[in-house]
Amino acid sequence: MTKEKTTVEQEEQAVVEQATVEQPSVETPQAEAEKAPKTKKAAPKTSKKAQAKDPNADFDWDAFENDTEAGVDKAATEEAYAQTLSRINENEVVEGTVVAINKREVIVNIGYKSEGVISINEFRYNPDLKVGDKVEVYVETAEDKKGQLILSHKRARSLRSWDRVNEAYEKDEIVNGFIKCRTKGGLIVDVFGIEAFLPGSQIDVKPIRDYDVYVNKTMEFKIVKINSEFRNVVVSHKALIEVEIEAQKADIIGKLEKGQILEGVVKNITSYGVFVDLGGVDGLIHITDLSWGRINRPEEIVQLDQKIKVVILDFDDVKKRIALGLKQLTPHPWDSLDPNLKVGDKVKGKVVVIADYGAFVEIQPGVEGLIHVSEMSWSLHLRSAQDFFKVGDEVEAVVLTLDREERKISLGIKHLKPDPWENILEKYPINSKHTATVRNITNFGVFVELNEGVEGLVHISDLSWTKKINHPSEMVSIGDQLDVVVLDVDQNIRRLSLGHKQLEESPWEEFENIYSVGSVHNGTVANVTEKGATVALEGGIEGYATARNLVKADGTKAAAGEVLPFKVLEFNKASKKISLSHTRTFEDEKKAEAAEQNKEAVSTQKAVKKLKSNLEKTTLGDISALAELKSEMEKTETAK
Repeated sequence: MTKEKTTVEQEEQAVVEQATVEQPSVETPQAEAEKAPKTKKAAPKTSKKAQAKDPNADFDWDAFENDTEAGVDKAATEEAYAQTLSRINENEVVEGTVVAINKREVIVNIGYKSEGVISINEFRYNPDLKVGDKVEVYVETAEDKKGQLILSHKRARSLRSWDRVNEAYEKDEIVNGFIKCRTKGGLIVDVFGIEAFLPGSQIDVKPIRDYDVYVNKTMEFKIVKINSEFRNVVVSHKALIEVEIEAQKADIIGKLEKGQILEGVVKNITSYGVFVDLGGVDGLIHITDLSWGRINRPEEIVQLDQKIKVVILDFDDVKKRIALGLKQLTPHPWDSLDPNLKVGDKVKGKVVVIADYGAFVEIQPGVEGLIHVSEMSWSLHLRSAQDFFKVGDEVEAVVLTLDREERKISLGIKHLKPDPWENILEKYPINSKHTATVRNITNFGVFVELNEGVEGLVHISDLSWTKKINHPSEMVSIGDQLDVVVLDVDQNIRRLSLGHKQLEESPWEEFENIYSVGSVHNGTVANVTEKGATVALEGGIEGYATARNLVKADGTKAAAGEVLPFKVLEFNKASKKISLSHTRTFEDEKKAEAAEQNKEAVSTQKAVKKLKSNLEKTTLGDISALAELKSEMEKTETAK
C-alpha cells in the first residue's frame, strides 16, 4: 500500500514540476477580442529547442482542473487508490500487526490509511509482546477529528473472551493468564480479558504462605469452574501439576516398604499431625507418632521446612496415603523402664493429662500410668479427678498393676494411707454415737460419711419415731451434719447401718397409754388431701383421719390449720399408726343423749302402766298423787 501511494504522489509531483517550468499561453476568445484593437502583434514562435526543454508546454491546465484532461480520470484514480486500502467498519473486531512499541504505546497496522495507537497498559497480560505479533483490535472510530484511527485491544479481547473461555473449558485446554492482583482467599487472573479467580488452595500442591510473589506473573492455568449466570470463572494451576504428581506418587508408593526410613521436608503442620514432603508425595505423621511422650502441639517437636528422617508405618496404594512415624526411630521408653519395678512399689511422676475418670502421670519420658478416680481416695463417694490434681502436679503413687507386654501401668494414691476399714469395729462399735455428713439422699434413705472412706446408710424408717416422712429430703439436705448411732457393721461388704431416731427412746410405749382407743384429744389439721388429712397431736406424734371423719357438725369439711377435737379410732404400736375422727366426737354425743332420753321414756311408760293397774284401788290420796305425777309428765313433755 505504501509503495502504491508513493508512486501516485510522485506522478502528481512530476506534473506540477513540469507545469512550473513553462506554462502555455491559453487565452479565451473574449481575451483575444479585447487585445485585438490595441495590437496586432503575432504570437512569438517557440523554437524547437525550447519545446525540447518543456515537455508539458502543451499541458491543458483547464482540463486538468475540471477533471476533463484527455486520458486522465481523477475519480477513477481516487477509486484505484482507495482499492489499495482495507475496508473497515466501526465497532468491529479486526486483526492487526504490531509495527512499533514504546514505553507508553503500541502502534498497530490494520491495513488502513493510518495506523492505530493503543495504550501499552492493555497488553500488561502479555509482557512478551513484540513487533510483528498479530493482535485483535476493536475499531472504535475510523477517523476522529484529528484524522486518527482509534483502536482498543482490551475491548476486542472482552468481546471474544467469554466464547474463548467456554471453549477452553469444554475442550479442557490449558490457557495462559496474567496475575493482576491479590484478593481475599486467592488471586485475580486475567484470562482472555476476563478476571478469573484463582483460589489460594489451587495455586500449588503445597500450601502457599505468600501470595504476593505471584502478582504480575504469567502462568498456565486450567479452567475448572464457570458460572454462566454471573460470568464467574475459577481457574487452577494446581490441577496442571496434579497429573504429574499422581504419576510420581504411583511411582514412589510402588517403591515403598514398611519400615523403610526416608528423608523429607516438613510441608505443613496441623493440630492433628505433620505433613512431610517425601519428594513428590506427602506423608502424614500423626501427633501420637511424633514423640513417645505426650505433647500438646506438633510445633513442640518439628518446625516448617525442617528436614527430618521418618519411617514408613503404612501406606495405601489406592488412596495414595502414607503413614509416617518419627518416634519409632528412637528406642521405646518402656524398654528402659527399671526391670526391678514391681506392684506395691512407690513411684513419683508428673500429672500430664486429667480426665473425668482419672489422671495420667508420667513416671519417666514416654511411660505413663493411670490413677483412676476410685484410687484417689478411700471415700466411696466418687468425685472428679480435678478435685484432686491439676496438670503439672508432682505426685507420689503406688504401683497397683504392671503389664510390661501390654505396656500398661495403673497407680493409686489412697494406698499411701491406711485402709479405714481394717479397724472399723474398734472405731465404730455397735451402738456408738457419731456425727456424720450427708453425702447423698435417695428415696429409701440417706447416705452419710463418718470419715474418709467410711460411709453408712440411715434408712428412711430410722429417721424419726413419730413423723411420717415421704422422702428423706423433707428432713435433711446434702452437706448437713446428722447425729447417728451405729446399728450394724458388715466389714466384708464395707457397709454400716445407721439410725437417727435411735438416739432417743421410743415414745410409743407411753403413747399407747395416752392415745387409747375412744379417747379424745385436740389436734391440728395438716396436709389435707381428697382422701383425708394428717393430724398433729401433742408429743410430736401424728395421726390420720379419712375424709368422712373430717366432716364438722355444720356439714363442712375441716381445713388445714384448724384445731379440733379428734377421737382415737385405732392405735397400732407395731405399725405406729393412729386413726382419728373428728366427726365421731359430736356424733357419739348425739347418740348418748338419744339413748338417755329413750331410757327416761321407757321408765315413764312403766310407771303409767303401774298406775293404771292400780287405778281401781286408788284412794282419794292416791288420786292426788296421780294428779301430781300427771303434772310432772306434762312438764316433761313440754320441755321436750
